[in-house]
Amino acid sequence: MITSIIINSVYTLIATLGFNILENVRGKNLIFTSLGGGLTWFVYLISSSHINFSSAVCFFIASVFASTYSEIMARILKTPVTTFVIGAIIPLVPGGGMYNTMLKSIQGNINASLSTGLKTLATAGTIAVGVFFVSSVFKASSLFKKRLFKNKKFKLHC
Repeated sequence: MITSIIINSVYTLIATLGFNILENVRGKNLIFTSLGGGLTWFVYLISSSHINFSSAVCFFIASVFASTYSEIMARILKTPVTTFVIGAIIPLVPGGGMYNTMLKSIQGNINASLSTGLKTLATAGTIAVGVFFVSSVFKASSLFKKRLFKNKKFKLHC
């Protein structure tokens, strides 16, 4: 079971690498954005198969991981966060759900189309909320740190 999860994560890393090449991510950022995609998919698979959370919770956990990874790597490599966020959440994007929604709609199966569409919309919304949550926490902590150390009395010792 864990072997198939690792293999799927490696395939996802390779697919994310291809996407990032198409998006003109260069140098060491290419490696780390692809790694983010593979690790995000690994977190999703672990949470869905071993922990048995619902689909929405699994997508939320994976998107929180992807955003946290992206925020940290952006600060380490001094690169915009969007470079890493896009690469990290690509494996989570519900493209198959949108395809099936349109297919069922074209086939005239409106009830199945609506059901699939709402599930896909919920998945996309869950991913967006996870990214927004982590981004807000990092932004708030950054502002707090700026205001705290703006006063010369406090000095950060590293």
